[in-house]
Amino acid sequence: MIQKKAEAFLPTIHGNFKVIAFSDGSTSSEYAALVKGDVNGRDNVCARIHSGCITGDVFGSLMCDCHEQLMESMKQIQESGLGVLIYDRQQEGRGLGLVFKIKAYELQENGLDTVQAMHNLGFTEDLRTYKAATEILKILGVKSIELLTNNPDKISQVEKLGVKVAKRIPLLSPPNEHNKRYLEIKKEKMGHLY
Repeated sequence: MIQKKAEAFLPTIHGNFKVIAFSDGSTSSEYAALVKGDVNGRDNVCARIHSGCITGDVFGSLMCDCHEQLMESMKQIQESGLGVLIYDRQQEGRGLGLVFKIKAYELQENGLDTVQAMHNLGFTEDLRTYKAATEILKILGVKSIELLTNNPDKISQVEKLGVKVAKRIPLLSPPNEHNKRYLEIKKEKMGHLY
């Protein structure tokens, strides 16, 4: 059961937010929600459910578009004046975890694409679930969201878990030489919308 544990003011390069820490009681299942404005009881709240990506979000990897999506989401939520960004650090590498994600990187260096690498490691192309994120949205009292995503599976899962997605807002960033094929594979094999 996800519970709110602490909250504080958080100034960022994109504006001021309230940061709220959530946990299911274990230190391995902790989540952060950046909240802009009073979202309780509100419809059409600008929202991002962001999967943790240490290589992109922290180290600035050019192999993915995670950092760009995170920054653009914070910017759009700030501009809307009302929103929530849920950071789920348990979802590293589409749910693989850091070690298997780096193993997938090794396989990609040998010619496999991201989906082939996941399959080679014995996994489906995306292991992520959004149960914790939808619980957090419900705890915050959000009635419906405008979801910042390119991933149709995320929309489907969120709605099945009881959060209405009123609209999808695309997150587009220009490809670079290191992530161009990665973005193409997400579109071709995973149905991501660009």
